[in-house]
Amino acid sequence: MSAASDVDVLIVGAGPVGLTLAIDLAWRGIDVTVVETRAASEPPEPKCNHVAARTMEIFRRLGLAEKVRNSGLPADYPHDISYRTTFTGQELTRIPIPCRRDRFTRKDGPDCNWPTPEPPHRINQIFLEPILFEHAAADGRIRIINRTSVEDVRIGDAFADVTLRDLDTGSAKSMRCRYLIGCDGARSIVRKAIGAEFAGDAVVQRVQSTYIRAPDLLGRQHYAPAWGTGAINPRRSGMVYAIDGRERWLVHNYMKPGEGDFDSVDRDACIRTILGVDSDFKYDVISKEDWVGRRLIASRFRDRCAFIAGDAAHIWVPYAGYGMNAGIADATNLSWMLAAHLNGWAPASILDAYEAERWPITSQVSRFAMSHAEAEIRRRGAVPDAIEEASAEGDRARQETGRLTYEINVQQYACAGLNFGTYYDRSPIIAYDGVSPPPYTMGSFTPSTVPGCRTPHLVCADGVSLYDRMGGEFTLLRLDPETDVMPLARAAGERSVPLKVLDIAAPASIAREAVLVLSRPDQHVAWRGHCAPADPLALIDRIRGA
Repeated sequence: MSAASDVDVLIVGAGPVGLTLAIDLAWRGIDVTVVETRAASEPPEPKCNHVAARTMEIFRRLGLAEKVRNSGLPADYPHDISYRTTFTGQELTRIPIPCRRDRFTRKDGPDCNWPTPEPPHRINQIFLEPILFEHAAADGRIRIINRTSVEDVRIGDAFADVTLRDLDTGSAKSMRCRYLIGCDGARSIVRKAIGAEFAGDAVVQRVQSTYIRAPDLLGRQHYAPAWGTGAINPRRSGMVYAIDGRERWLVHNYMKPGEGDFDSVDRDACIRTILGVDSDFKYDVISKEDWVGRRLIASRFRDRCAFIAGDAAHIWVPYAGYGMNAGIADATNLSWMLAAHLNGWAPASILDAYEAERWPITSQVSRFAMSHAEAEIRRRGAVPDAIEEASAEGDRARQETGRLTYEINVQQYACAGLNFGTYYDRSPIIAYDGVSPPPYTMGSFTPSTVPGCRTPHLVCADGVSLYDRMGGEFTLLRLDPETDVMPLARAAGERSVPLKVLDIAAPASIAREAVLVLSRPDQHVAWRGHCAPADPLALIDRIRGA
């Protein structure tokens, strides 16, 4: 650490994005300070309900996956998504997702058999965040300062200066850091300090969201429980998410076009319509979390030594559960580059790749989410009047609505494309070879070694995940043990770039593409070839940002 700064890295915000960034940096040998306005034991609002497979892969690398997967809903509680006329009404369709007890044994669901050591997991942020916080607080490289706000941010070429205000005493002190990272949400003070502005689609939908306690609700339904239950009827559309699998629920009431502000719509009446219960049914409101679905992206993700990630950098309609997961992808992308520089084997110019990589991917993925949201909003606006009738017309309406609902929503709840298909195609630290990455959709993708794509996952001959075999920094995957990799290994050594060489047997589809695949610390392909490059030092300099 430079003597001219108090800390190397200061992270503003101890939500899932800020905590994952801190844990990943510490895992890479970097000391981190995190500032958070909430108290250490203060729970978050019950917002994110889904940890994507890619995020679970990150948690696996950090030693967190098992603890995360063993938390949340009871082990045998289905992670299905059921769509019904009301929560207690007739079922129209069901998207089957295994409970955590059966997650690694069931093979018949739409997100089973994915090429990953860590399938997705349904867990609310109120259970996830304490796991991350406990892990971070126990790490000697991480210092968390709670009940403190960051004010008066001043960004320079080499340092950022901030004022820290104790929210209990009102006292203030100055702190200087080499790098400042705003993981401080939609109202980010760091985003304002770097001069970034949100642009995009300001209002896609409005949702009246209520966190309730209703112990009797579980027994009122006529079908197997589900993690998410959608209510579809002409009067009101909504979603009900099981939080603890017993008595706590999050009820989303999708407001109709033309309805007034949140408080002008009868919350209790809407909740009862979505649940399908009468005025005698008792429930308690724990909290209200009304929100507006938007697609907004910051005009820039960086100014000199200051960066933003997560909701500070982008907000979108929370379809496919990708708000928090995209923020964690930001965090781990920035983390390895920042650690590479602070650990001395990459120049500061490697950090130029953060915005070059994450801004386009954010724009790309947010449009997927928005187009899906628009399709679902159109579906909600065209619910057949007969859908609740006990008649042949009612049967037809339920069958057709169920079919359409499944087709639209299986893509977001089993979004293989968003997990594994995204790629970096404009990065200054990737050696491209002129081949275009395979296209992907929200729900489908093609594994590929094209530079910029996610390194294809496979199970090694001994049954161990390839990702578990790979190193924490760069890994050179050699598909033919006769191929000479010494020139590349020497070049990496000359530049002090950590490089592990790993011999693997790959499927023919992968082996045809390349004999050597250089995988980055974030498991994206940096380079590939059929032999060592003619100028290995130039390649090493490229991937380390020199």
